[in-house]
Amino acid sequence: MPNANLYDGSGETAGTVELPDDIFGREVKGHLIWEAVRSQLANKRAGTAHTKDRSEVNASTAKLYRQKGTGRARAGSAKSPLRYGGGTTFGPKTRDHTIRMPKKARRAALHGALSDRAGEGAVLVVESLGFEKPRTRDFAAILGKLGIAGEKVLLVLDEYDENVCLSARNIRNLDFITGRELNTYQVMWADKLLLTRAALEQVKEVFGS
Repeated sequence: MPNANLYDGSGETAGTVELPDDIFGREVKGHLIWEAVRSQLANKRAGTAHTKDRSEVNASTAKLYRQKGTGRARAGSAKSPLRYGGGTTFGPKTRDHTIRMPKKARRAALHGALSDRAGEGAVLVVESLGFEKPRTRDFAAILGKLGIAGEKVLLVLDEYDENVCLSARNIRNLDFITGRELNTYQVMWADKLLLTRAALEQVKEVFGS
């Protein structure tokens, strides 16, 4: 069973905590993780890019000039893609970029991503985080004590605490999320996962087998 270092609310070492095998001790399947990341990024695309082809351009359909005798190439429409202001050939069209994955495959990919981070010793657990008022300097000091300042950190909370979120939001390369919202892309984006004890219990409850 994998372990993670445990820290108190000030960033001091408080021992270790066991991570469940069914979430953090699974086989890492790289291609499945890639598919999950690809799917999530594709699903975030708006798909609203659209160019007008010659059937959509608002222009006269009258023949521009007579067919013969001008010495110029024949031209029949101002909507031609060859002309300035004409339609676009093979341009992007509004479409749905969604890539669907089965629920079991998404869950397996997340387990693999979490297992990968746990295998690298990149999972840290803190007893709790609490601030009387928002203060970024105090949160940065905790990250410094944990030895993860300057790295990409995903902070996993059991619920969004206003003071914690306001203290963390201005720190570069740090993102925060609740345990029930964990996803493969954000786990793989982060160099370190910092979970509160309550968030770890939430992850066990939501994603455990």
